[in-house]
Amino acid sequence: MSGKLIILNHPLIHHKLALIRDEKTGTKDFRQTVAEVAMLMAYEVTRDLPTRKMSVKTPVGLAEVYVLAKEVVIVPILRAGLGMVDSITTLIPTAKVGHIGVYRDERTLEPHEYYAKLPGIVSEASVLVVDPMLATGGSVKHAIDILKSKGVTDISYVGLVGAPEGVRKIQQSHPDVNIFLAALDEKLNEHGFIVPGLGDCGDRLFGTK
Repeated sequence: MSGKLIILNHPLIHHKLALIRDEKTGTKDFRQTVAEVAMLMAYEVTRDLPTRKMSVKTPVGLAEVYVLAKEVVIVPILRAGLGMVDSITTLIPTAKVGHIGVYRDERTLEPHEYYAKLPGIVSEASVLVVDPMLATGGSVKHAIDILKSKGVTDISYVGLVGAPEGVRKIQQSHPDVNIFLAALDEKLNEHGFIVPGLGDCGDRLFGTK
């Protein structure tokens, strides 16, 4: 299976992305709007989830219906990925949630893992790796490496804003993984931040700067 790069072109996503790019948007509105964008994206990202047919008895007869055929696992990359989880689980309340902690060395820009806890059914599930920013791609690549080491074969990445450098890293390292973004920006700057981007998403989510 070959992965694809999908930029979600939707007026509501564009409108809300404009709000979170604005440096004047405060923590409360930033956090709420990131969650709203994540929910809008999740609706599109899950469009091709496998289903199976079954019958249910309605008050007036039998109906053929379709239900999800696989478990869904959401794996946020700590900590910014947490800002996308609650809204996606609102859409898919049966989804399990794993966590992968990766921090980026500010000098080398290389990822370092400090935490990983995944549901036992992860290898059979459709897994959504969520992290708002795809900058160098190092953290996302590392998270996908971990998942594949656990036997996971059905993986998609969901992010808000990406840089071409990060997209290339994932496509080269994991060409079978679909990449979903709300926007693909111009480049990385010398500090590894996406330009124009939206700043440090973790800090803006949690008010730590």
